[in-house]
Amino acid sequence: QDYTWEDHGYSLINRLYPDVGQLLDEKFQVVYNLTYNTIAMHCGVDTSVLRRAIWNYVHCVFGIRYDDYDYGEVNQLLERNLKVYIKTVACYPERTTKQIYAQFWRHFNHSEKVHINLLLLEARMQAALLYAL
Repeated sequence: QDYTWEDHGYSLINRLYPDVGQLLDEKFQVVYNLTYNTIAMHCGVDTSVLRRAIWNYVHCVFGIRYDDYDYGEVNQLLERNLKVYIKTVACYPERTTKQIYAQFWRHFNHSEKVHINLLLLEARMQAALLYAL
């Protein structure tokens, strides 16, 4: 059965710790919606599909899958080096090296790579909260 943050986690954490659910939800939404609408040298790009793919891939790594999401997008949008980086940071952060960081998205700005880190860390936190709740 689907157990999502939006439908179940948010309300449960608010019952346990009033106002914490709202703060966490706002934090997740700020990071998830953060965009400059650019990818590398291209401006005016809708990055929502990419951000959703990264978020759902992190959840997938932790065993959370959504029936209404096409995981083919993950394979289309996330190159192998990026998947390796995401899995390493999310599951084994102590193994993260500068070499792994440098291997994905070589032509992208560091700010875009930092945004990837923010996305994957918040998605990881949300996945952990879903398990805990």
